[in-house]
Amino acid sequence: MGAGIAIWALATVGAAQGRDAALPRIAAENGRHALMVDGAPFLMLGVQANNSSNYPAMLPQVWPMVERVHANTLEIPVAWEQIEPVEGQFDFSYLDALLPQARERGVRLVLLWFGTWKNTSPSYVPAWVKTDNQRFPRMRTKAGKAHYALSPHHRSTLEADKKAFVALMRYLKERDPQHTVIMVQPENEVGVYGQNRDHSPEANRLFAGPIPQTLATATGKRGSWTQAFGDGSEQAFNSWYTARYIDEIAAAGQAVKDLPMFTNAAVGDPFAAPGKAGGASGGPDWQVIDVWKAAAPHIDAVAPDLYGREAKNYIRFLDHYDRPDNALIVPETGNATEFARFLWPALGYNAIGWAPFGMDETGYYNHPLGAIALDRATIEAFASKYALLAPIARGWARLAYRHPTWGTAKGAPDEQQSKVLGRWRVSAQYGEWQFGSLDSPWLKASPPPTADQPVGGAAVIHIAPDQFLVAGSDVRISFGMASESASATGQMLRVEEGSLADDGSFRFRRMWNGDQTDYGLNFTHQPVLLRVTMGTYRP
Repeated sequence: MGAGIAIWALATVGAAQGRDAALPRIAAENGRHALMVDGAPFLMLGVQANNSSNYPAMLPQVWPMVERVHANTLEIPVAWEQIEPVEGQFDFSYLDALLPQARERGVRLVLLWFGTWKNTSPSYVPAWVKTDNQRFPRMRTKAGKAHYALSPHHRSTLEADKKAFVALMRYLKERDPQHTVIMVQPENEVGVYGQNRDHSPEANRLFAGPIPQTLATATGKRGSWTQAFGDGSEQAFNSWYTARYIDEIAAAGQAVKDLPMFTNAAVGDPFAAPGKAGGASGGPDWQVIDVWKAAAPHIDAVAPDLYGREAKNYIRFLDHYDRPDNALIVPETGNATEFARFLWPALGYNAIGWAPFGMDETGYYNHPLGAIALDRATIEAFASKYALLAPIARGWARLAYRHPTWGTAKGAPDEQQSKVLGRWRVSAQYGEWQFGSLDSPWLKASPPPTADQPVGGAAVIHIAPDQFLVAGSDVRISFGMASESASATGQMLRVEEGSLADDGSFRFRRMWNGDQTDYGLNFTHQPVLLRVTMGTYRP
């Protein structure tokens, strides 16, 4: 971490030290969202540690990567088996180490509760839960055999999980008045694989009955689960009862300390027909967001974990989860180089948080979902973007909460490489040098080294009728009038490079003109922030 970034980060968190700060919350206005931390919008530039890095002895291998990437937030697990290895006896020694170390580094935390479900399995429940399947039943298959996943239809499991989660939240209430922890994720990638729902006698009875009235009112659907949801009926059924289970846990935790809570989804196909998405059945995949919203009012957001490398799929998921009733968070994404470019469209969809997974120095890599190894080039792909955004994150979040945003990345469909904002069209182009053009008749350039690489993208905030903020990397951005006019021709009046203060005001560094603007606004591998002022002249 550079000295300037370190001083900024420590000052930001230090303002809340030694006093009771305002509780973090997710605010919504005019269909846009903001994560409010210390009473002001906060952009979560996150990294998520590997699953088994959640022990005091491993933290020295976590913090260096947080600093190298310039992240302002660490997502890290807290496992049920870890804090309650013996029923009724709680051990918070891990958090006793984690919280002070985060505060010393000016880093915020998002805690990931690995309880009843982690990647759909009960792998992180205590041994006394794993081995007592009479008290804590598994799902049943159609043949009546035990499935691997715990069932959401049994109070004994719910009450035990809830008790441990409430103990965790009570610890945070007593030991974290500064709100170093800004969000909590109850459970992880919930649902089930291998079948769509529990086939126990109780589950079969509920499935044969009508859908709950609350769900009917929220969705306008009526009748049995099959009548209401057709091919997606089992997925909707499992989603309802899984969401109700988690909502009760979240509500109990928020009654102790009212932190924002979200649940993440192991997603399937973003273009699938109803009931055919292929993700974990029961989790908040995009096809059942409405079910989750009705079932889990204490879950502030449902969030996609995105490990697909195709830009059209990635952006389609962002579109699914960016809803007026749902703040967009990407709590997990791949840590391979090509995923770094997806930060730009996530910002364009007004994401309040984004985090590549597996960012620590423990030597574990989840290839093929992520990188083969975190070499220097891979780390730099993420670090260069966070280095630009970390000092301006508060200002960016404040402006994005109030103004329209747009973003894109290399590989997105052509129709998603431009956007009309007011009377202007903003367009992105890739594979060009900073000067000249591939199709220029007099100054033809050869393709740059990155022409065939999956890098590049930009994010835009439309801050005034003729003014924009643009951040990007490995992309050429151009502006033109959205529609032709016989009385006016568009022109760039000013292009200013700079940064943002926490209140969103622009801090000028230098003007771009001449060679820097003759062929569009050309962002290199080193991201910058520009303020662009457009105008017209009479032809």
